Amino acid sequence: QVQLVESGGGLVQAGGSLRLSCAASGSIFRISPMNWFRQAPGKQRELVATITPGGSTNYADSVKGRFTISRDSAKNTVYLQMNSLKPDDTAVYYCNSVTIWGQGTQVTVSS
Repeated sequence: QVQLVESGGGLVQAGGSLRLSCAASGSIFRISPMNWFRQAPGKQRELVATITPGGSTNYADSVKGRFTISRDSAKNTVYLQMNSLKPDDTAVYYCNSVTIWGQGTQVTVSS
């Protein structure tokens, strides 16, 4: 059974950085795009970043220039490097591929 396990969330001051990790089991990592979503309280879940098996990336306008998605094929892990964090980035961040979701990791940015 394919699983996605996130880690790396926490509390950080505005302007700070965090790196999220998503460890994937199974073959899904090598054949499907990997996504990071986030959901803030009272808001819909939104797509933050995507990376394809070939390494192409795409970002939401709100995070372009601040967030970087990357993958380590040897470790079956996808990362989300988040810099210049803002209070508006506060949310639960989820790793996703196709219909598989991780459990989520909380990111809180204080002003």
